[in-house]
Amino acid sequence: MKKLVQAIAKLIMSMESMEEEAKGKFNLKELTLTQMNYLEMISQLGNPNFTELASHMGLSKPTVTVAVEKLIKRNFIHKVKSISDRRNSRLYLTERGQLINEIHDYAHRMMAKLISKKLNRDEIDFLVQIFNRVMG
Repeated sequence: MKKLVQAIAKLIMSMESMEEEAKGKFNLKELTLTQMNYLEMISQLGNPNFTELASHMGLSKPTVTVAVEKLIKRNFIHKVKSISDRRNSRLYLTERGQLINEIHDYAHRMMAKLISKKLNRDEIDFLVQIFNRVMG
């Protein structure tokens, strides 16, 4: 178990390092990795409402609301109220938010490229299979 914990920690540190490198490369050091994760999740979910975003991130709605409001003030996200239910709003990435999300994706591609250089095709397929099983 100790070796697994160490391997996971090393992987996370490498990923964070690549994300920081990508932010620096595109001169976007103004966002935290957590904020970048919010943008990524909004993009993946296809313009969720606050409840959907909180649920998928495993966070409380008030926590998500505070974080999203900060991103709205910084022009990374905008919200649009539902016509049918004015209490409900959908979250959208602004052009600036989309750019940040692309940079985040760039870091993920860098990690995939690093892994693919060190593993053969069968090992990559096996790793993907394991990640999918573990992460559901």
